[in-house]
Amino acid sequence: MSRRYDSRTTIFSPEGRLYQVEYAMEAIGNAGAAIGILARDGVILVGEKKVTSKLLQTSRSTEKMYKIDDHLACAVAGIMSDANILINTARVQAQRYTFSYQEPMPVEQLVQSLCDTKQGYTQFGGLRPFGVSFLFAGWDKNYGFQLYMSDPSGNYSGWKAAAIGSGFPESLIMMAPGASWMETYNSAHLRSKDHVPLEQLLD
Repeated sequence: MSRRYDSRTTIFSPEGRLYQVEYAMEAIGNAGAAIGILARDGVILVGEKKVTSKLLQTSRSTEKMYKIDDHLACAVAGIMSDANILINTARVQAQRYTFSYQEPMPVEQLVQSLCDTKQGYTQFGGLRPFGVSFLFAGWDKNYGFQLYMSDPSGNYSGWKAAAIGSGFPESLIMMAPGASWMETYNSAHLRSKDHVPLEQLLD
């Protein structure tokens, strides 16, 4: 029972919980699954389009993968309208950096900048957290291939294998055996299909 501690974004419950952030997490848990695997020579992103009705026309509005820049893409899970705003913000930031410095924006710098925006929406009254999580896959000259995951709180971290959306705890358990950052793109791609079937992640 929230006891009105969820009436504002910035009110903590006696247990130290921010209910508005937890509600945003629940929106992600009901979304289609997305999986990322970091390999030695590439990054795999796999997404599930979760169609809620046979009458729904599949279109670009149900996409799970988005290109942010030539060196960076992402998979999303959650409220798509929130995702569209953040993706457009990331694209603008990437292009501004390229225009200013004549080189692609470092992957982690772009992820951190976007997560700062997400965190701000958990800190000020009159706003609500973005109900979307991201898997970022990219490459830059500093750290090579990288995989990051972010949540509605604005927290982000680097991963060798990560999952968001429905059934993500189970998918992480399924990916753990035999996972190695030394594997190649081809072997990671086979493992993403053979050992982590998306059908097993559905309710």
